[in-house]
Amino acid sequence: MSTERVLDGRPLVPVRRTANKVPEVTVYFWIIKVLTTGMGETASDLLARLLGPMPAVALGGLALTVALAVQFALRRYVAWAYWTAVVMVSVFGTMAADVLHVGLGVPYAVSTPAFLVVLAAVFVLWYASERTLSIHSIRTRRRETFYWAAVLATFALGTAAGDFTATVGFGYLGSVALFAAAICMPTLTHRFGTLNAVTAFWTAYVITRPLGASLADWMALGHARGGLGFGLAPVTLAWTAAIVGCVGYLAMSQRDTHARAAG
Repeated sequence: MSTERVLDGRPLVPVRRTANKVPEVTVYFWIIKVLTTGMGETASDLLARLLGPMPAVALGGLALTVALAVQFALRRYVAWAYWTAVVMVSVFGTMAADVLHVGLGVPYAVSTPAFLVVLAAVFVLWYASERTLSIHSIRTRRRETFYWAAVLATFALGTAAGDFTATVGFGYLGSVALFAAAICMPTLTHRFGTLNAVTAFWTAYVITRPLGASLADWMALGHARGGLGFGLAPVTLAWTAAIVGCVGYLAMSQRDTHARAAG
């Protein structure tokens, strides 16, 4: 336990501190992030097909709750726990966006800006409370709560945005090209000094979701829908295997705990 002075001048209050609970932002981070987005997209669709939408949502919600409980219980970053939580956020975030569209009939043109408002609200509350949105200071329970709320909102927003572009004429491959180009923008603007690191990170973080999801959909869906037709199950298994391999490498090498942060 330690103490921390609140910025509005209130008395010192106890704050439970831990080691930073998220990995360093390296190339490995972005590779696994894209993999989790694609795997979450196809896994969500596969579970809904096998179990039905409502049981799939219930199972996804339960798995997400367990994964986050494990993540919050740890006092430091652990690769397998962190990325398991991200995967489950990806699966459940996809389900949340799909339930609004398929179950409630909300158009993607409506849900996309709605999720953007939700994400903006999370960031406003986070900054008002902590005066930072940096992922390099996730050392208290409150900051970790804001972090995962933002992550969940980014996944739901990215899912809706990716499906929106795919259904308004871009198609899945066109959406891949669109978001691949878009993700270069925060990188370039940050490198040339016109965008700060925190804004660049969260902008890229949002874009990775529709990028990975559109790529996975393009691989999995049939030719009639503009895809390669590999199928939901094979693509889900292949991307899961890639995630396990990458996370296993990081757990052994610890490249994501000692490397210099990139965002």
